[in-house]
Amino acid sequence: MKETVEIAKEVLKNNRRSGYTLPTNNKLYPAQWNWDSAFIALGYSYFNIDYAIKELETLITGQWDDGMIPHILFHDNDESYFPNHKTWECGNKIPSSGITQPPIIATIVKKIVDKNKLNQGQMKRMEIIIKKLKKYLDWFFNYRDTNKIGLVSIIHPWESGLDNSPIWDSPLDKVKIEENLKYERRDLNVSKSENRPLKKDYDAYITLLNQFKKDKYNPSKIVNESMFNVIDIGFNSIVIRATKDLIEVGKRFNLNFSDLENKIALSEESLIKFYKEEEQSFFSYDFKNHNLIKVDAISNYFILFADLGNKEINNKIISKLKKYNSQREYFFTTVNPKDKTFEETRYWRGPVWINSNWIIYQGLINKDKNFSELLKNKTLELLENKNFHEYYNFKNGDCLGANNFSWSAALYLDLKFN
Repeated sequence: MKETVEIAKEVLKNNRRSGYTLPTNNKLYPAQWNWDSAFIALGYSYFNIDYAIKELETLITGQWDDGMIPHILFHDNDESYFPNHKTWECGNKIPSSGITQPPIIATIVKKIVDKNKLNQGQMKRMEIIIKKLKKYLDWFFNYRDTNKIGLVSIIHPWESGLDNSPIWDSPLDKVKIEENLKYERRDLNVSKSENRPLKKDYDAYITLLNQFKKDKYNPSKIVNESMFNVIDIGFNSIVIRATKDLIEVGKRFNLNFSDLENKIALSEESLIKFYKEEEQSFFSYDFKNHNLIKVDAISNYFILFADLGNKEINNKIISKLKKYNSQREYFFTTVNPKDKTFEETRYWRGPVWINSNWIIYQGLINKDKNFSELLKNKTLELLENKNFHEYYNFKNGDCLGANNFSWSAALYLDLKFN
């Protein structure tokens, strides 16, 4: 029987195409995804550093002139996925989607540079990537921080990476669905409907997409006109950490990104206002409709990943997190099982996702060593028992979604060797 490490490597290599890697080897996701590729590159860095750098380079190739890196790059004419390149009708050099995803890539690049002895050629390639990432982070502050408070908005649930989290339910309910909407979902051909987003969710997703397309994806226009505009705790936590990590890794290349330091200070000052002492939680804010979104979802705890310099609040968040999935076989569920929105097997509404665990683990390492080790060991146990799937049932580890899932394999390697 093959060791799990070797199986993980095989999953990545088998999903690899010409310079990039698919999230899985079935027809569910036949393209390159932004934060998937970042996680995948980290996995490659444990056994093929050139594959890792190439994965990042290919993703960066799709960067738009304004600095945005899209959430999907369509490298071929595969139309089995919806919405595909014909639906989006945009892209720079490579057909792409017209929205982005969490910039976890900056943190991944720092980790790869920190733990590898790169040769001169590899360092040069990384320097080019890092300069492009500066432009990417500038894009967030230029176009998504419309109030200049250091916090960025997402204008579509897909940008969050947690596509159908119940955090988006209330904002999506207020989206006026386009009349005579016509589209064909392809995800239901390869995945069970009870595990996927509902039709009403997709109606809203495509309505928003069509609005952006009519506005020609003008970043200044769509952020103000989108019927969906949320200051998401999880997303902003990743942006803050990405900004900190980019500053630090830039120093290795004599790149001065000190202008970002003021952004971090402002971001943290603003984000702390979304902490509610009564619940000992951070909550996302529906900026469009001026409502706090009180859903106990795992992405609220990504605040630990941001490394806020407030030990008292961090300890309160950790204390609550320890009760979040207490007495459960596997954790963390994407929504607290006690929350009324929890659904045991539906996509981002309940199952365990490996990347969420990884993000929480990174946030715990320097705050609660014992708890971080428990989370790491439970995650490794799940993967070693069940292998590499898209998401898992928290009660018994039952495999859900796609199999041979790339980021589950990649993050296994990082957890295993750290």
